[in-house]
Amino acid sequence: MSEVRKKIKIGITQGDVNGVGYEVILKVFYDLQLIELCTPIVYGSKKYSSDHKKNLEMNNFSLNYINAPSMAKEDKLNLIQCCEDKDDLEIGTPTKSSGKAAFQSLDAAVNDLIAGKIDAVVTAPINKKNIQGEGFDFPGHTEFLAKKDNGANGLMFMISDKLKVGVVTGHIPLKDVSSVISEEKILDKLKVMNKSLKRDFNINKPKIAVLGLNPHAGDNGLLGSEEQDVIINAIQKSNEDKILAHGPFPADGFFGSNQYLKYDAVLAMYHDQGLIPFKALSFGEGVNFTAGLSYIRTSPDHGTGYDIAGEGKADESSIRQAIYTAIDIYNSRNFIDEISVDPLKTNQIKNFQPTHKTRNHTPRKRDAPTPRAEQERDTPTPRSEQKRTVPTPRAELKKEIEKRKVEVRKDVSEEVLPEKKEVEKEVKLEAKAEGKQEAKE
Repeated sequence: MSEVRKKIKIGITQGDVNGVGYEVILKVFYDLQLIELCTPIVYGSKKYSSDHKKNLEMNNFSLNYINAPSMAKEDKLNLIQCCEDKDDLEIGTPTKSSGKAAFQSLDAAVNDLIAGKIDAVVTAPINKKNIQGEGFDFPGHTEFLAKKDNGANGLMFMISDKLKVGVVTGHIPLKDVSSVISEEKILDKLKVMNKSLKRDFNINKPKIAVLGLNPHAGDNGLLGSEEQDVIINAIQKSNEDKILAHGPFPADGFFGSNQYLKYDAVLAMYHDQGLIPFKALSFGEGVNFTAGLSYIRTSPDHGTGYDIAGEGKADESSIRQAIYTAIDIYNSRNFIDEISVDPLKTNQIKNFQPTHKTRNHTPRKRDAPTPRAEQERDTPTPRSEQKRTVPTPRAELKKEIEKRKVEVRKDVSEEVLPEKKEVEKEVKLEAKAEGKQEAKE
């Protein structure tokens, strides 16, 4: 595989414009290093992006407004106008117009992704209620994206460096979970997860843990029969298909005893069973990836954040991780697909590493006034940093002189130390003797 990788185009949806979507997008692309790794294209509104920039005091952060992905500049944050924006923002409040704008952004980005005009899409958070309307009648992103991909079997796959969790049933009421679970559904999700771990994450022989549905995984049928009647059979069938699936495990003990560390991924039976431990362990670092699709979609692991929208408090870490993950999955897919075409390169699979390791990432901000939210923190100015971290030659000389003085004092003290100790001993004895004499008197 060539060492020179393509700088991919990442489409980014604006999400609900009254939430934190634009804030985290603008913050994350203050990072110049990120723009060196991909060409970002926001599908949104010039008006709404400008309003959010003004609110965050980022007016000098210029966007490149374009009509198509082919016009994007590699060193800029690009924006395609694709939604209605006649209504003003109502930051912190979900509205009908913000839901409509969120859908228009999502639909335009996914259409360009399917057409091959961009390489991956990162979706900002939506409100699942106000986005409902003509063109969107789904419980969430996952179902919409699967439908757009010719009804593909999509898997909500939450991923981080610590843990990867997929769910059999997604956005459905808890009371319906038991009736929806079946051998076929569990087996289908295991196949999607197994394939994704190999192709998207370059894990050659992935080990998957499967959780039970009931407390204590049913306790041999005492607390429910789904494990005995459905889940165990699905696991056995997956093993026949050479999928290394194990379980079912009781969810509480599995996470409480850190058993998850022994597996490459975990398949939970329902949404909260998987996402509660995931977010407890990885919140802010996690990414929502829709596995099983022909194209790449990732998203931050948080919601619209209406309660902090417009206050400059939103953390951009998760959307940064989502962008890195999209890039890594794109490169991993190309690498695995290339090996499939040329089996002689199979020995290279062990040497493949994702290009973008976020653990070691140090944001490198552009030269621009610090946004208000960052100014409120106790962040030192460049001058004060320079004084602390870059000593002048005079300061270095003074430091060396003081060091030599200490060494001289040490040498002298070592020479007189025995005599000094002897004198101190005699003084203490005399004081003790005087004390005894006074006591007698």
